[in-house]
Amino acid sequence: MKYEISKGTLAIVPNEKNTSVVYEDDERYIISESPFKIMEDSCIYFGSSYNGRKESARAVLGAEYKVPIVVEDSEHLIVFPTTSPSADDCVWVSLNRIQEFIKIDPYNTKIIFDNAKEIIVPCSYRTIENQVSRASRLDFVMRKRKCK
Repeated sequence: MKYEISKGTLAIVPNEKNTSVVYEDDERYIISESPFKIMEDSCIYFGSSYNGRKESARAVLGAEYKVPIVVEDSEHLIVFPTTSPSADDCVWVSLNRIQEFIKIDPYNTKIIFDNAKEIIVPCSYRTIENQVSRASRLDFVMRKRKCK
């Protein structure tokens, strides 16, 4: 099954080698692609390359690593990585679906989505806080530019 990110997507979590668990509003799918490949395919599906989207985000944010990606701009589909996008344990989280996040311990954070679904990601609260802030800033700048 090929998968493209949609506004129903909550998160893309690595599973076994080169497979992913995709969490959506009411479903959970096992996809035979890595989270990074799903990101690349989704960017192409919506008219740009992953590298193009990454370079755009870098230019807007002045950041070099772990930049959020605007997968599709008219729906404000922005996702961010929890670690290096090429890392095997990288989880991609949809910014606009997050309701809150809670520190579990120094190495794990619970993310609660707007539909009350929850996942625990293997990274610190501070990392999630920074990534949400960075992705929110990207969203704000992109929305502001559309209004000009």
